[in-house]
Amino acid sequence: MVNIDDFVKRLETLLDYYNLNASSFADKIGVQRSSLSHLLSGRNKPSLDFILKILEVFPEVDLYWILNGKGSFPKTINVEQQIETPPTPLNDNAIRSNLFSEVQETKKTTPVEIKKVEKKPESISSEIEKIVFFYKDGSFKEFTPQ
Repeated sequence: MVNIDDFVKRLETLLDYYNLNASSFADKIGVQRSSLSHLLSGRNKPSLDFILKILEVFPEVDLYWILNGKGSFPKTINVEQQIETPPTPLNDNAIRSNLFSEVQETKKTTPVEIKKVEKKPESISSEIEKIVFFYKDGSFKEFTPQ
């Protein structure tokens, strides 16, 4: 269960961290100003939708921290996240020093000149077999050239 007094303190920490007042914070996350006022006064408890909106707009906020004070703010990156997204090497020497990657040589390409080719129109009636018009009401008309 969320302790509303502690939740309000964490919400005020967010406001201070992002240098926002209550009304601009409410506008930023897309909730009514009155609902944020009721939360800050302790009258109402936060809804799941309210929490999800905070997490969507402010990715630095940790779910467990905002709900029950566990974890940290701003969110710290754990070791598993660092392993999933390895840093990008800055130069070719760094790539070659990595024993687990293959280095592919890039080929230099030469510019290709594009020429505009004009096509002469051919006889329309010999190419078109039929024309079908589809209407929004689901009906259609079919025309066959003669």
